[in-house]
Amino acid sequence: MPSQPILSEQLLDCAGAIRVKATAAMVVLLLAAASVLAQAAAQTGAAASSPRPRSAHSAPQPRSAPLVLPDQFALPQEVYASFPDSNGAAAAPEPPSACQLRLAKRAVFQALGTLVGPGDCGAPDAVQLQGVVLPDQTKVALTPPATLRCPMAEQLADWLRDDVAPTLAEFGPPLRVLDNFDSYECRGRNRVRAAALSEHGRADAIDVRGFRLADGREINLTDVNAAKDLRQKIRSSACARFSTVLGPGSDGYHEEHIHLDLAERRNGYKLCQWELREPPPPAQAESAPPTYQAGEQGEQAATNAESEVPLPRPRPRPLAANLTNSRTKKSETK
Repeated sequence: MPSQPILSEQLLDCAGAIRVKATAAMVVLLLAAASVLAQAAAQTGAAASSPRPRSAHSAPQPRSAPLVLPDQFALPQEVYASFPDSNGAAAAPEPPSACQLRLAKRAVFQALGTLVGPGDCGAPDAVQLQGVVLPDQTKVALTPPATLRCPMAEQLADWLRDDVAPTLAEFGPPLRVLDNFDSYECRGRNRVRAAALSEHGRADAIDVRGFRLADGREINLTDVNAAKDLRQKIRSSACARFSTVLGPGSDGYHEEHIHLDLAERRNGYKLCQWELREPPPPAQAESAPPTYQAGEQGEQAATNAESEVPLPRPRPRPLAANLTNSRTKKSETK
């Protein structure tokens, strides 16, 4: 049987169906590609919004320069040493000085560099002295830590190691704490305004109130009840090492602490004014009350005491009674 010929209309219908299916497939592919691109864009945006971890080698952010204080008195010790340079660049750490190398063998401290304060206040090669290591490797803490020039800190450490600790060991338990009353402070002498700059303003002085021993006992250097021999030895060693020693009896401002500094004077002149006072003499004991004996002896003693007491004189008679008696005697005479 012969095949029927394909009409042109059928061919057109097939071509149209193929075009529709191809268009639908392309639309599906485009939608899938758009979805993938949207997911990728979302992940990229989240990664960009998250903060980057700071590198360990990144330079620190520069801090703002300090404000100029109108007051002549400085802030606490370490503040001025922590200010950065005005250009904001991180300053390279200064190498340890020869004094710091010596001090590191017998003390615990933190290098502060150069202290900068208002006016003439400040000091080069400053350290924060936290403790002193004794020859037996025990430590003496400074409470609170003292901010001093390195030469002053070195002299103080040698005084504690070689003089104070052996002296206190003769009188009791070993030394453990130095009571620091004041060290670096930008101020005039005796905290008087317009006075000459104190050595405290140059980080060249320390005020010592006393010491604490290993058993917890405290020794106040200005206490009149503390052993005079102990205070005598500590005073002699301090006056030999420091340029200025001021204590009770010096000027009225050092009645409760001892001032030590390394002020430079002409011809190496030193000033040592520390009066070793003693407690006032005890008051005379009051006379003891009379004691009483028991038994017959006590009664006899009481009787004797009563007999020795003078009797009072009789009271004088009234004047009216004397007149009545005189009239009675006259009438009887008549």
